[in-house]
Amino acid sequence: MISKAIPEPVIRLIEAFSRLPGVGPKTAARLTFYLLRSGDNLAVDLSEALANLKSQTQFCSKCFNITVDDPCPICSDSQRDQHTVAVVEEPLDVVAIERTGSFRGVYHVLHGAISPINGIMPEHLKIRELVNRISDGGITEVIIATNPGLEGDATAMTIQKEIVGKGIKMTRLARGLPVGSDIEYADSVTLARALQGRSEL
Repeated sequence: MISKAIPEPVIRLIEAFSRLPGVGPKTAARLTFYLLRSGDNLAVDLSEALANLKSQTQFCSKCFNITVDDPCPICSDSQRDQHTVAVVEEPLDVVAIERTGSFRGVYHVLHGAISPINGIMPEHLKIRELVNRISDGGITEVIIATNPGLEGDATAMTIQKEIVGKGIKMTRLARGLPVGSDIEYADSVTLARALQGRSEL
């Protein structure tokens, strides 16, 4: 419980920060008091950035990534391979793949993964929109780039069931040992998948 000695505006900001993922009450309080001690510019810049976050962004009508313009710069780029679509869980996954500089296709952002325990079912994701996008024609390969694990695997299997028989090549990101790791420290699931996904030299 927050002390009554703390003014209401401070309490409200601490509570707002506490609702963010990964931010506990102590971190929320530290951030709030840091803003109080800092110059006026930081607080004003932060408030403007937060206001613009909602007012100046939207979801791309094709891939559902976050964008300012619709369609987004990736979907509207004529230099990208519009026939190859990487299906990812979140916009941050797009950022991660783009950072590699090795993918020149386009994306489809699901905005989550199937997780019945958290109340997230297939209808809560952008799976139907992906199926419609495939039905519109032009897509020849769908790369399933969901996260490894139960939720990512369940999402991948659901997508596979939805688009099987549509004449689309379906692939999944390879999974295995990270570069620089030692085999002796790998868990059995990662090692098994590395063996299954081995490639010819």
